[in-house]
Amino acid sequence: MLLSNTTDSLTGGALSLSVNFDSPVDYLIFIYQLLFATTAVLVAGPVVIAILSTRALRLQNRFIFMLNTSICDTLVGFSVYYLGLFDVQEGFPSRNGTFNMLPSLLGINIMTFLFAQFDRYVAVCHPFIYTRFITRRVIISVNVYCWFHVYCQSIIVTLLPLSKAIELYVFSIVCLQLIVLTKVAMTIKLYVIARFQVEKDPPSAEKDSKKESLRIIIFVVISFLVLWCPSFVNIVLRLVIGRGLRFRNEATNLFAIMARLNAVCTPGVYLWGSPALREATRRTVWGRLCPRCKRR
Repeated sequence: MLLSNTTDSLTGGALSLSVNFDSPVDYLIFIYQLLFATTAVLVAGPVVIAILSTRALRLQNRFIFMLNTSICDTLVGFSVYYLGLFDVQEGFPSRNGTFNMLPSLLGINIMTFLFAQFDRYVAVCHPFIYTRFITRRVIISVNVYCWFHVYCQSIIVTLLPLSKAIELYVFSIVCLQLIVLTKVAMTIKLYVIARFQVEKDPPSAEKDSKKESLRIIIFVVISFLVLWCPSFVNIVLRLVIGRGLRFRNEATNLFAIMARLNAVCTPGVYLWGSPALREATRRTVWGRLCPRCKRR
């Protein structure tokens, strides 16, 4: 997926739609992509606005991670207006591709979730170290690094000769396997902490905050892995044995569709798990658009 060749889009050829509208399925695919893109923007976008507009949320490290992934999810929604509505094939060979710049948004989320898991682990299990060393500046730097790492890798791949690009692609798949295994192990660890360690603490606002943050990150990571892993497995199968499924374009790629569902699921879990974020979203976004929502 990292190897792109956008010669088709650079030759000046007409950009056709993703489906031919020859059957009812084509209409369903096109309508779904349009509705999904709009839903992702309308769900993730308000989360971004709410966190940026609410100082109490911006001062908490966990909401910085939420902000980073929600920015990605909003951009994923906008990207589907291109990837889902037009005849686009990322990867190699590419057709009307974007040098993998739009699909790389999911890679940013993968790294952000991993750092967020470590952040919650240190915050709950080593609070003294956390308050002393894990400052807001550190958290912001980590989130910026996620963007820098993913897009630097994508740019380097486009500049390398094909043989070297393939080697880097294989290396990135191996690293991705390690990241997935680490995420699974950290999810289990955080669940054990939330289930046994935090429950033993006396009732307090700090305990409620810990439980809330752990619950959110556990649900977010599990949903991300469930929706994203089929695409990852298909990529590995195509790379190793050449037996993975191939699709006509990104709009008909079932695995890519599942992976992009995270753009709705992740901010949805944030809103479900955080009353403070729900209130901020209602006050700063929906309350301004609908005064009745604000009064509620």
